[in-house]
Order: sequence, then structure tokens, then C-alpha cells
Amino acid sequence: MIKRLLHTRFRVNNMDEHVHFFRDILGLTLISRHKSPRGSELVFLKVPGSQEEIELCHFPGSGKVEVQEDLVHLAFEVDDLKKFAEYLAGKGVPLTDGPTPSSGGGMFAFIDAPDKYEIELIQRDKGLAKK
Repeated sequence: MIKRLLHTRFRVNNMDEHVHFFRDILGLTLISRHKSPRGSELVFLKVPGSQEEIELCHFPGSGKVEVQEDLVHLAFEVDDLKKFAEYLAGKGVPLTDGPTPSSGGGMFAFIDAPDKYEIELIQRDKGLAKK
């Protein structure tokens, strides 16, 4: 039986651009960076306090990555969406949609990661936020 989700992989065009975005802008922790036996460059990152990882894979032999709009996204919880949006704007990362009130009393917004991967930012209702 499946025990838990380990990681989600995203193939990328420029590894350094993605590492900068996820580590230096969003604050994820870089867990490892290495080459696979088939020659892919792999980077594993995770959100502090989370077990699941994000795997970034750069493998030029597979061709250019072209992410279809609204196909997939990663969702991250933030404490204060307005403050985080101001922080992102200072880093040159604008909101692409939102902020929008959610049905649960919080709010959400979207940004684009490199290669147009969509990132959802969620501020939960303070009374309903998970501890």
C-alpha cells in the first residue's frame, strides 16, 4: 500500500533560474542536487516543516519544456497574503491573479514560476488554519 507522497517532479528549461525562484524567492530548502545515471540534472527542494519534496529535472535531451496554461499548479500556504505579495513585487514577481476571497474565509492568489508553472498562494482563515 502507498504510505505517503514523496515528491512531485517538474521538468525545467533552466535549472539555475528555477533554483533561484524556489530557494531564494519562495524560501524552500535545497535538499540535494546531483546528476542521475541517465544524465538528468536533479534538484530536490522542500518547504520547511513539510515532508513532501519538489523535484526539478533538467534533461535537454527531452526537448524544450512548454507548460500548458492552467494544466498544473503547486499550492503553498502563507501567513499574510498581502505582505507576501508586497515582498514578491519587490523581487519582481507580480501576482497574475487575485487576491481572491475563498469560500472558507481566507484568500488566494497566483504567481508564475519560470517556464510558466503556476503557483497558488493561500492564506487560510485565521480561525481555521491548521496548526
